[in-house]
Amino acid sequence: MSNNVKSGKEILDDFFAEILNIENVDPVIAKSLADLYAQGKLTDTNVKNELQKIREQNGH
Repeated sequence: MSNNVKSGKEILDDFFAEILNIENVDPVIAKSLADLYAQGKLTDTNVKNELQKIREQNGH
């Protein structure tokens, strides 16, 4: 019997690969987060900046 334990990085890789498929998740926000993660730039500041850009694009 083999127990495959995923590393934290593997869990995050899987999560961000599937984030667009999660029910009730805003696709624009999900794509922005996945892109930041893929670029290695998923930081508090970058997330805030991306959310602000999305708000501005939506006229808020």
